[in-house]
Amino acid sequence: MANITCKNHGPLRIEGDFKLSDMDGNTFDVAGRTAISLCRCGASQDKPFCDGSHKQSGFQSEVKARTLPPPAPKPPTPQV
Repeated sequence: MANITCKNHGPLRIEGDFKLSDMDGNTFDVAGRTAISLCRCGASQDKPFCDGSHKQSGFQSEVKARTLPPPAPKPPTPQV
């Protein structure tokens, strides 16, 4: 199981057993790493990975854990 930590003013840190895929379902080869950092600021030259650019870009974001409201109900599927 992976643990994901929202780093204040920085990336999302993922540690543990994870798989990272692109929109086409292709899996990134992370060379056996059990921890990676994903960019949140949009300034990384190595997206989706963090390259530390948030420090120069002035990215600011403090995240505190909270409870999300329940998801909205899905509309019924039309019967054919």
